[in-house]
Amino acid sequence: MEIALRAVQDSDLPVFHRQMSDPEAVRMAAFGPEGLADPEAFAAYWKRLRGTSDVLRTVLADGTVAGNAAVYGVAGEREVTYWIDRAYWGRGVATAALRALLAEVPERPLYARAAADNGGSLRVLAKCGFREAARARGFANGRGREIEEVVLILGSGSGER
Repeated sequence: MEIALRAVQDSDLPVFHRQMSDPEAVRMAAFGPEGLADPEAFAAYWKRLRGTSDVLRTVLADGTVAGNAAVYGVAGEREVTYWIDRAYWGRGVATAALRALLAEVPERPLYARAAADNGGSLRVLAKCGFREAARARGFANGRGREIEEVVLILGSGSGER
């Protein structure tokens, strides 16, 4: 399967909405934004994101929109995030997409966060060089309760040069 990144296009947004409204994916992601099941709220969310200097990319798997990936935040505290359609879980899409994003955005350090029980995402991040830096507890919109999250770092302090 060929994995590629490209700039987000308007036509991607309905696909992202379907992907980011999948109840199982929302539960697994845990810390995703609240209220995005509503199409108007979702459109407003992406309009705001696209108006920033964040690096936002559409993930393509053999030319089909498979999800999105981004680097966001202020310098020195920037984080990576990705959302992959559940149909592609366990097929290497997230790892390939994150590696492509990291090649495009060479600044370090970069951070990531994942629910402590999200083994798939933690494996993806580890394969891409992220190392656990801390653990915290926070309210997870996708679960409606407080859970443990893992904070990871790539670059300064993670052993990567």
